[in-house]
Amino acid sequence: MKEVQWDLRAEGRAWQGPEARARYQLTPEKMEMIGGKLFWSDEDRLTMLALLLENVGVDEGVRIGDPNVWRAAVDRLPAS
Repeated sequence: MKEVQWDLRAEGRAWQGPEARARYQLTPEKMEMIGGKLFWSDEDRLTMLALLLENVGVDEGVRIGDPNVWRAAVDRLPAS
C-alpha cells in the first residue's frame, strides 16, 4: 500500500481543505471488478478500505460481519 499516514478514529470524519484533495487523489481511477474482486490490486482495495474507514470510523467498520472474526484478527496481531 502507498506510504500514507492514515488517521483512523473510532468515529468517522469528513476530510477538510488540502487533506480532502489529497485523499481523493488516492482513490482508484475507476470502479471495476476483476475475477470477482473490486479494483485491480490488493493495494487499491486496501487503500479504498482505509479511505472509507477514515470516513465512517472503525466503530462502524467492526459492526460489519461477525464480531468474533474481528476479535480473532486482533488476537493474531503481533505484539508491539
